[in-house]
Order: sequence, then structure tokens, then C-alpha cells
Amino acid sequence: MPVETNNNKPIKPPKVRQFGGRFFILLTLLLLLNLILPTFFEARSLQVPYSTFITQVEAGKVNQAIVSSDRIEYTIKTETPDGKPTEQVFTTTPVAIDLDLPKILREHNVEFSAPPPNPNAWFATLLSWILPPLIFFGIWGLLMNRQSGPAALTVGKSKARIYSEGSTGVKFSDVAGVDEAKAELAEIVDFLKNATKYTTLGAKIPKGVMLVGPPGTGKTLLAKAIAGEAAVPFFSISGSEFIELFVGVGAARVRDLFEQAKQQAPCIVFIDELDALGKSRGGAGPIIGGNDEREQTLNQLLSEMDGFDTNTGVIIIAATNRPEILDPALRRPGRFDRQVVVDRPDKIGREAILKVHARNVKLADDVNLSTIAIRTPGFAGADLANLVNEAALLAARQNQQAVTMADFNEAIERLIAGLEKRSRVLNETEKKTVAYHEVGHAIIAALMPGAGKVEKISVVPRGVGALGYTIQMPEEDRFLMLEDEIRGRIATLLGGRSAEEIVFGKISTGAADDIQKATELAERTITLYGMSERLGPVAFEKSQQQFLEGYGNLRRAISPKVAEEIDREVKQTLDNAHHIALSILQHNRDLLEQTAEELLQREILEGADLRDRLAQVKVPGEMAEWLRTGKISEDKPLLQTLLV
Repeated sequence: MPVETNNNKPIKPPKVRQFGGRFFILLTLLLLLNLILPTFFEARSLQVPYSTFITQVEAGKVNQAIVSSDRIEYTIKTETPDGKPTEQVFTTTPVAIDLDLPKILREHNVEFSAPPPNPNAWFATLLSWILPPLIFFGIWGLLMNRQSGPAALTVGKSKARIYSEGSTGVKFSDVAGVDEAKAELAEIVDFLKNATKYTTLGAKIPKGVMLVGPPGTGKTLLAKAIAGEAAVPFFSISGSEFIELFVGVGAARVRDLFEQAKQQAPCIVFIDELDALGKSRGGAGPIIGGNDEREQTLNQLLSEMDGFDTNTGVIIIAATNRPEILDPALRRPGRFDRQVVVDRPDKIGREAILKVHARNVKLADDVNLSTIAIRTPGFAGADLANLVNEAALLAARQNQQAVTMADFNEAIERLIAGLEKRSRVLNETEKKTVAYHEVGHAIIAALMPGAGKVEKISVVPRGVGALGYTIQMPEEDRFLMLEDEIRGRIATLLGGRSAEEIVFGKISTGAADDIQKATELAERTITLYGMSERLGPVAFEKSQQQFLEGYGNLRRAISPKVAEEIDREVKQTLDNAHHIALSILQHNRDLLEQTAEELLQREILEGADLRDRLAQVKVPGEMAEWLRTGKISEDKPLLQTLLV
């Protein structure tokens, strides 16, 4: 059972002595005593062959015998050297098929009998009945002890960590870049501190607040900050910790959690990764509405959230990055009344986050956090924290006294493109192909709208499969993409392959990732954004993931004719972008050759030298019309003539 603490770490409960280990030790001792003691007190006797026993009987030497089914013990009277009579005890193992033994013993006047009953036989019988159940329960107890301590007492107890009096170690000052979310949650802090201010007016604080957003944006940190600001007990638990193998255990843990929370009200109960517990009960599966463990746990949570009074001071805060899969009953007003979006920060937010994480880092005078914020679009709070730490590690590795701007630039490249791999040596043909490929990207990007400035070109391998890379930095945060910007991005992606075609007259496998991204973007343009004049504003796909990346969209049911039309439009979009990329590079062939040769010699081009070179890129006459309409006025054979 969780124990309160006065610092920012929950105290672990005292370890309970385990039953299983001691039980097995005691059981082993009993078995050894049962086996050893009888043999220890037995009379010592000599073992002889059965044939020797028969010979001695026929010779009249045997006086007395005790015959059992598996053992014969007999005595022989002899005399000592001084003439005194004595007895010797012998034992032998009988032969089962010798049925004449009683007759032989009677003929030679041998007194024989069966062994007396064993007075300890009841103990063996009792042990045979009791020992198997004891072994079973002992193994069960040992396994349960190893998993969760005294299972019989804690299997239905909540596993929530409790931080007393808001001792989470986090305040609102430690959270940056999410000012809108902080403003929404400040009301909850005020209610926990001044509840009468709201109750006297008849206002009811929300029972539950759901924090939704991409991974790493600070949802858990915000929940801890609320508890830290309000100085109230903070219960923290993950949604997956409720679910167990046995049906009913999760529901019992939910009940126990709310009972503890009510006893310590006002308090905050934080459930992380709510989607592990609150998936929709009407989802696809072999049995819809089945009475399994997860659904019983969810039902108990729903009833508990509706079962306590709104002004008891127990506030539920949950975090998830998959709100679209949650059960509708969980999201309705009365349970989670308020939904707060914790999104990726903008430039101002990124700079504020960098200042928070750089508090304890010694920075050099040339470090400009505003510039770093501009160069890290799309970075979440966790990414920025990792960036600051990576830069500090790089500075420490080089025995520097402070972290410089160069360390931050290298850290950004590490996070975006991966680690440098100088050990991966390219031959001359590969290196030349990579150089023209990357320069092709840079020249196309220099002319495209919304593409951002080209900051660096490199032919130094990085990461898993990057033999070279081109870094573009946007000049401002963008939240929408226009048609011409999408076309420009597709053309930029195809710029590397187009450069290879123009210079070498053949292509390499290095453009595989570019082609994949260009095709996906062209398909989304037609099927999701509705930017096709021929097909019109129709969404043929529906987005499934709101905050998680890497998941494909679900294609709606369409006819084969429409699917063929979509493929034709995607192919047309890619062909037009390919055409314009070839046209631009052919128009700037001399600049392409010169820049690639310079890159081969220096391996990296950046700064003022790169900007001056890209400023010389000339604009072909057909580019303006293509950006405006997405169409090429020239005939298709121009694609082939440009390669000659």
C-alpha cells in the first residue's frame, strides 16, 4: 500500500516477509527427518544372499526368522571362542517365486513370524494426503510473493504513488511553452486553495480535466505542477496499472484509489496514458461488449467519477495522446468536463522552454537561445530538454568550460539526422553521386515558396541510411500549407534524383526515401486535402490519428474507376514536379556543377558562402505558371529533351 512522503519521491512500502521460501525449507526438513530417523534407530544387521539363508536353514543353524514381503531378518545362535552362546542377526531379500519357504522353515523347526505393524504408519498416510496440497499452495504463495509481495492482501489495492502536500518538486515556473494550458489549469489550483469562493456562487469545478496532445509536450509535468502549486496530495498512476490477468482486480483497484483520494481530499488523482484503460467499448473485436477485465475496470471508473460529489475536492486529471479512441461515456460532461490541448510549442514557447532547461547549464557568450528556437521547429518540450543535455554532453566531451553555439548546432544535427559516421567510407562514384544529389535539393529549395532557408549541405554520412543531407530552416512557424508550397516541397524532394538524371544520365537508390515522401505528400494532396481540379473537394481518406505520427490514413470505400483516377492525378502531380525540378537544374547547370565540385572538396557547405552561391540561382520562365496552376504548358516530350 503506498505511503506518503515529504520529498519529491514516493516512499516504498516496507518489504513483507515471504511465506513461500520458509515453507519450502520447513517441508524439506520434515521429509529428511522422516527418511533418516527410522533408519538411524534400526538394529545393525548383515546382508546375505537368499541362497545362503536357505543353506543355513537346512543346516539347522537358523533359530528365528521375521518374514516380510521384501525383507527377511533371522538370527543364528553361535558360540564365542570362550564357549559363551551368542546371537548374530542377518538380513536377506526373499525371492518372490519361492512358495516353499514356509514348508522349509517348518521342517527345520525354525520359529518364524510376520513383522509387527509400524506404529508410525499413520504419519506416512497423513503425509500422503496433506503434502500435495501444501506443495501446491506453497508454490502459489512463492510465485505471488515474487510478483507483488503479499498477494492475498494487496491484489486489489491501488498501485498509485502518493506525493503528500504537493511535494512533486514541480511548479508552474518549471513549465514553459504552454501558456494557454497553464491559464486553464490555474483555475483548478485556485479552486483547491479557495473552494468557498466558487461554492458560495453555486459554481462547480470540473470533475475531470483531460490533457491531450502529442508525446513529450509536458502533460505529466503540468499535472505535477498543479499539485505543486495547490500543495495538495497527488496520486499518480498509469492506466495500464489497473489491468491485470484476473477479472475484477482492476475494478477493485479503482475503488481503492477513490477511497484513498476521498480520505485525503482535497487532492488530485492523475491517470497517465488513459487510453490503456479507456478504449471505446464499441470497438472492433471478436466479442463486442464482452465482460472482460478492461471493460469492468472502465465501468468502475465511470461509476466512481459520477458517484462522488463535485465539491468534495477530488479532481481527476488524465493524459493521453489518443483521444479519438476513448469511450464516449468517458469524455462526456460530468466526467471529463474539460479538455485541454497541450500542443507542440511555437517559437516563443520553444525559447521559454530552452531557458527553463538551460538554468543549470553554463552557456558561452555566443549562445543565442532565440536562434536555437528558430532552428528547432516541431520540437516538443522533451525534444528541447534532450537537445540542451546533448549539447552539454558534447561540451563536456571536449573538456570545454561552457556550452557554445557550435555544440547546440551539432546537437540539432544529431537529433535530426543522426550521428556522424566518418567510418563509412564512400568510393569516388558514390561520393560524387551524393554531392550532386544534395546540391540538387538545395538549388530547388532556394526557389520554392515556404521552403525555408538552406543552412547546410553535407556529404558526411549520418544516422542509419543518410549518406548526405541538406538542412533547411524555416524563417517562421507555419500552421498551414498552400497549394504552391506543397508543389514546391514535392519538387524539392525530387531535386536530388533530377540532378542525378541530368549529370549522370542514370539514377541511384539514394532517392528512395525522397520518392516515398513525395508520393505520400502527392497522394494526401489529392485524397485528403481535396486539391485536385478533376476530383474536386472530396476527402477519399479519413485521418485516424490526431496526435501520433507514423500511422497511415484509412481509405474510404471507392469504386475502381475513382481509384484509377486518383492514381492518375497522383502520377500527374509527381510528373509536373519532376518536370519543374529538371527545368530548374538544367537552367542552372553551371551552378550545379560548381557547387557540387566545391562540396566534394570541402564535404560541408554552410554559412555565407552557401547563401552567396544559392543567391545566384536563376528562375526558369515556366516556374511561375506551374506554381500558380500546377500545370506545365509545354508538351510532355520536354521531360526527355531536358535530359539530353
